[in-house]
Amino acid sequence: MAFWHEQVGRRDLIRSSLVLGAALGMRDRARGGTSGMYLSLNGSLTGGKVGWPEFARLAAKTGYGGVDVNLAAAMKEGTDATRGLFSELRIKASNCGLPVAYTRDEETYRQGMAGLEEAAKFAAAIDCPRMLTVLPPASQTPKAELRKLLKDRLTEISAILLGANVHLGLEFLGPLHFRTAQPHEFIWRMDEALEFAKECGPNIGLLLDVWHWYHAGATTGDIVAAGKSRIVHVHLSDCLKLPADQVRDNQRVLPGEGVIPLVEFFQTLKKIGYEGGVSPEPIGRIPKDMSPEEGARLGLDSGLAVMRKAGVA
Repeated sequence: MAFWHEQVGRRDLIRSSLVLGAALGMRDRARGGTSGMYLSLNGSLTGGKVGWPEFARLAAKTGYGGVDVNLAAAMKEGTDATRGLFSELRIKASNCGLPVAYTRDEETYRQGMAGLEEAAKFAAAIDCPRMLTVLPPASQTPKAELRKLLKDRLTEISAILLGANVHLGLEFLGPLHFRTAQPHEFIWRMDEALEFAKECGPNIGLLLDVWHWYHAGATTGDIVAAGKSRIVHVHLSDCLKLPADQVRDNQRVLPGEGVIPLVEFFQTLKKIGYEGGVSPEPIGRIPKDMSPEEGARLGLDSGLAVMRKAGVA
């Protein structure tokens, strides 16, 4: 999904970085912590400027505990090379994308399914048993019809992934502009997304993006209801206080710069025993001319700052 990225001035970013640096002192490099949560490098911080496997090397160099895996590129490198890379770097493969366009036409869907078993076995072999995909918040198709189609497809996907002990996280999209972009509203609330995931398979859960959690009006109670077993991965950012009809997905800010109750969010994740990856994803916040390393460090520092404040790092 393409978004226009509004850029914020380097001066503001430098100011934020200095404040964060002073607050952190000696940087805890996010390699676990008492809660078991760790930060994972996400491509939104590097502007797509770094390919694989250099992206994984950047994650390790800047101090991340994990990295979002480019599945197709890693599979080209091969299982042994990829396992060796992670052993050398001493970081985790936190997640990868589902290589199936499950919302598309039947032919495209079947093309993706043809390679899913191989991809699932590869993900399991490199110790990355978490795949992610997005739930459509709205569609040209009436909700009941689309729900049946996607449930059937995700159930089929679940069975294949289950054979490799791989979990799939469905990301619900909360902002109003997503829900109203097409004639028929689909699934955008966390509670409904959780119910749908459970219907699709025992290894299907949620990609919990705090931005969408907040804009969907979800609560910490929804996180507790999902529980550890249904939270597959977490995305982290923050937002400014804006009317719902003015919110756009590329207006995110760094963790701690906005109004999302991140301390409460992280403390609830700790309460349910979540021990997976947390990928900073401040879409629109990193200037295009910022170097990948600068962007990566800014995401790490801001993420660590709020996690420390919550007592989970």
